[in-house]
Amino acid sequence: MDLIKFFDYMNNRKKVDASSGLFEVFNALSQEAIKITMEINNKYHTPEELVELFSKLTGKDVDPSFRMFPPFYTDCGKNITVGKNVFINACCRFQDQGGITVGDGCFIGHNVTIATLNHDLNPETRANMLPAPVILGKNVWVGSDSTILPGVEIGDGAIIGAGSVVTKNVEPNTIVCGNPASFLKNVMPD
Repeated sequence: MDLIKFFDYMNNRKKVDASSGLFEVFNALSQEAIKITMEINNKYHTPEELVELFSKLTGKDVDPSFRMFPPFYTDCGKNITVGKNVFINACCRFQDQGGITVGDGCFIGHNVTIATLNHDLNPETRANMLPAPVILGKNVWVGSDSTILPGVEIGDGAIIGAGSVVTKNVEPNTIVCGNPASFLKNVMPD
């Protein structure tokens, strides 16, 4: 299966049967991601080199304004899309098989986890996976140690408080926090 067919399948939220050939694609993408993230994480790189390496990891041209403080971890890489002026702080983990989109101007704090896969709830078919994309709108700020679960969309200008577990969509220009994350207040303009 080529990447276009793989991502078409994953982005349509179709169940991934554990006995299917998709797991072979998962494995191949994981091995490539491990190789590239080992390069990113195990020696110093200039900001320009990190843009180049992240472009290689995602298979897409990343804007020169992109900034990241390694280490960074992913088990796929190819289903990540980042906009302009994005900053990803140290020790973030992106499980992107289901698709992660990070809009222009997003700030992602230390130790943030973004997950796009769930296992089947049925114990007999638990190895099957259910992909669902995560979308961060423009100018979203995700606080340190937060986790964003599969299928969540975070609206433009929203803030996720540190340590939050985001289980449902977040309205634009709001602040949410807690486990599970809940509305705290609206973002106030300057």
